[in-house]
Amino acid sequence: MAPVGRPRAFEPETALDAAVETFWRHGYDAAGLAELTEAMGISRPALYRAFGDKAQLFRAALERYIARNMEYVEAALAEPTAREVAEAFLVGNAAAVTSPGQPPGCLSVQAMVTDQADAFSLLAENRRVIQGRLADRFRCAIRDGDLPSDEDAEELARFLITLATGFAIRAADGEPRHALVALAHRSVAVVPSPDSTPHPNSAPDHLRKA
Repeated sequence: MAPVGRPRAFEPETALDAAVETFWRHGYDAAGLAELTEAMGISRPALYRAFGDKAQLFRAALERYIARNMEYVEAALAEPTAREVAEAFLVGNAAAVTSPGQPPGCLSVQAMVTDQADAFSLLAENRRVIQGRLADRFRCAIRDGDLPSDEDAEELARFLITLATGFAIRAADGEPRHALVALAHRSVAVVPSPDSTPHPNSAPDHLRKA
C-alpha cells in the first residue's frame, strides 16, 4: 500500500483570501513576504511550493479577488429593465468597495504596482468584460424598446464602469457607503426611459463636433 502523503497544513482558498487582503491593504510593493506568510499562516517554503514567487501569488490573488468580489455584477445583469440594471450595478459596486472588515476601495486602486503590468492586466480585462456584458444587456434593452432606439449602449456601459472606478477611489479616500449609494441613485437618472426625447446626450452639432 502506498504511503499516505502528508496533508497540507493550510487551505489554499483561505490562504489566498489572506493574500488578497494583504495586497489590498499594503499594495504590491509594500506587502513583503514576511507580511504575506504571517497573514496566510504558512512558511515561506510552503508559499513557494503552493503559489510560486510573489508575482505568481499576486496573480492568483487577483484571480481570487475577481471571483470573490464581482457577484453583484451577475445580479445586476439579471434585473428586468436597463435602469434597474444600472442601479443594481452601481449600488452593488458601492457596497463592494465599502464592505465591513475589508479595506476600503478595490484592489485595483489600493494595490497599485510598478512592475507587474501583466498581472494587473487581469483587472483591466475584467473591466472590459463587464463593460461588454453591460453593453450587450443595453443593446437588448434597445431592441426590446426598454431604451430609446438612439441610445448608445457602449457609451452607457462605459459611463457605468467609469463611475464604478470613481466609487472605488472615493471609498479609498474614506467616503462612507451611504454617500456612494446616494450618488449611485442620482447617477441612474441619466439612464433614459423608452420615451425619452431628446436623447440625454444629444447636443447641437457644433458642440458634438468640438
